[in-house]
Amino acid sequence: QVQLVESGGGLVQPGGSLRLSCAASRSIFRIYAMGWYRQAPGKQRELVATITSGDSTNYADSVKGRFTISRDNAKNTVYLQMNSLKPEDTAVYYCNVVAAIQEPWGQGTQVTVSS
Repeated sequence: QVQLVESGGGLVQPGGSLRLSCAASRSIFRIYAMGWYRQAPGKQRELVATITSGDSTNYADSVKGRFTISRDNAKNTVYLQMNSLKPEDTAVYYCNVVAAIQEPWGQGTQVTVSS
């Protein structure tokens, strides 16, 4: 199993930016598509951004044009650059493989967008 550790969350004002990081305990990025997910209070976890092993990216409509997913295979790390943040982006953010069988979920990183 792979350990996934998310970091970089925090409190930010609307319109602000954050960069999230997800470090994996071993190399999986060359094989699997990786995704950033989020879960807001009282809501189901949703996939917001995906990057494939071939570096193709895809985004949920709610974040398209504002979020950018990227990765560094040498560091076993995937990133999520979040710009123009909105209060509705408030959630715990997680990373995981985008596959039928996923790795154990990490603790996530809290993102709170509030004035």
